[in-house]
Amino acid sequence: MSSGQVTQTETRPGVDGAASARAGEARRGLLFDLASLDLSKDRFDREAIGRRNPHRGDMALLDAVLWTSDDFKRGVGVWRVKGTEFWVPGHFPGKPMLPGVLQVEAGAQMSVFLYNARFVRPKLAAFTHIEECSFRGQVQPGDHLLILADEIKASDKRFNSRIQGVVNGRVTFEATITGIALGEAQMDA
Repeated sequence: MSSGQVTQTETRPGVDGAASARAGEARRGLLFDLASLDLSKDRFDREAIGRRNPHRGDMALLDAVLWTSDDFKRGVGVWRVKGTEFWVPGHFPGKPMLPGVLQVEAGAQMSVFLYNARFVRPKLAAFTHIEECSFRGQVQPGDHLLILADEIKASDKRFNSRIQGVVNGRVTFEATITGIALGEAQMDA
């Protein structure tokens, strides 16, 4: 996938090409400049993500990975939030909002995808720390939640990443997470 600019005429939700959104990225503290990346198509679909991540069923939250750095230390995924997901009827009736804990889980899954991209056999990672977590905006059905992950450090057994959620150029959550590898992941159906 070539890297290029998102054009100002881009209309894909979550990939708002408006100049004002791009100009404000530094003020809002995005982990990296989204305007410099080509986020126009899926680089890895659900099936490809499933070859690296052990999450299945309702807990496989990422719809696609749109971009990764060549070394898989940074990446952008997307969760195209639908009105049919398990949490919609109960969180909250009449005004569904994606639970913050699921936003963080999506960030964790993006981090696991990047971590596992380095191994022949994917590892099962459990999270030991979630730090500096804050929620700054709502995510609702119809939104495309971009998930940014930026590795701080990694080894064969552990990794730390900064994660962030973004909808239409606005940060919805951010956190720092630590994961530890528990062994090889069981990747059966």
